[in-house]
Amino acid sequence: MLAALSVLAGVVLWGLGIYSTGNRHFFPAWAALVPLLALGAVSLLRRTAPRVGVVVGTVGVIADQFTVGNLGTVLIFTDLMYAAVVYGKPSMARRLPVSTGLVTAAVTIASVAWLRTPQALMIGVITGIVSFGPALTGATLRNHREAAEAARLRAEQTALLAEMDRHQAVVAERARMARELHDMVANHLSAIAIHSTAALSIDSPATSREALGVIRENSVEGLAEMRRLIGLLRDAGAEQEPAATPSLAGLDALLGQARVNGSASGLDFVLRDERPPGQPVPAPVELAAYRIVQESLTNALKHAAPGTVRVGVSHADGLLTVRVESPYGDRPGPRAPGSGAGLVGMRERTELLGGRFEAGRAGSVWQVRAVLPAEEKAVTG
Repeated sequence: MLAALSVLAGVVLWGLGIYSTGNRHFFPAWAALVPLLALGAVSLLRRTAPRVGVVVGTVGVIADQFTVGNLGTVLIFTDLMYAAVVYGKPSMARRLPVSTGLVTAAVTIASVAWLRTPQALMIGVITGIVSFGPALTGATLRNHREAAEAARLRAEQTALLAEMDRHQAVVAERARMARELHDMVANHLSAIAIHSTAALSIDSPATSREALGVIRENSVEGLAEMRRLIGLLRDAGAEQEPAATPSLAGLDALLGQARVNGSASGLDFVLRDERPPGQPVPAPVELAAYRIVQESLTNALKHAAPGTVRVGVSHADGLLTVRVESPYGDRPGPRAPGSGAGLVGMRERTELLGGRFEAGRAGSVWQVRAVLPAEEKAVTG
């Protein structure tokens, strides 16, 4: 449409005898239509082949100066120059404003040196308006477009990164919730499964009454732990963990409960706490150590042979070491099934804090050993 209007305007001006160069021509008046039609045709390629448009346009506007001249030809050339910068390759968009600026300066100097009149400056001004002006306008528009596109891409990348962070946070929170749920409830459910199996397999009123007492105690404690976890999930705005968060001070009570639960399996539990008094441990490390001991005792209740389960805790050289050793071998009587999630959870807890975790058989003993950084700087840094 723009090309057709420009050509039509040029033909009308030519028909009215309105020329741009006056008497400075070397060809008949109709020759001015040749550059006009050539530039009008090539303007159809202003987006698809901008380099061709610049070359043909430059040749055409120079040739127009040797005819009576047509304003339509000049207008089409300015559009071709603008389109070359906006739609051309980045290298062309960088070169054209510089090259047209140099051409404008050169034409201005040459005109003043040749004609030696103040009016000679107008030749340089017109050259700048026809070539440098459209190129500079196109470069400005292209820079704005590229800046807007870069801003859009940054916004999309920021949104994508935010979504990835949100997804990772959700996955991490689900994993944490799964570990907490397993560690809090598995111990009680394992005791319930073992004692209910014992009650069903041993036809003795005393045994059944004792098993039912253990089952009731573990059921109540398991429900209390579940209520605590549900409270944590509902209290999404809480800034701190509740005061009831387990700590290493509760290991005696934990082993006392394990003794009751393991009485039917011939297990005894011994705690050896070698921590020096008055040496604090970061809360995340203390909670992880407690959960590792709790899960190790649960595994002992499920799988250990009759004997003594030994729990050791020590704190030295900025490291908190937790050791649990349980008898390994054939176990008579009822057993509770295991899924292997306990070992995975203990390893995850240890590695999240930057510690080391080992678990495996050593002769007739199954060993669990976790070494955790016990300095606040190592945990929070």
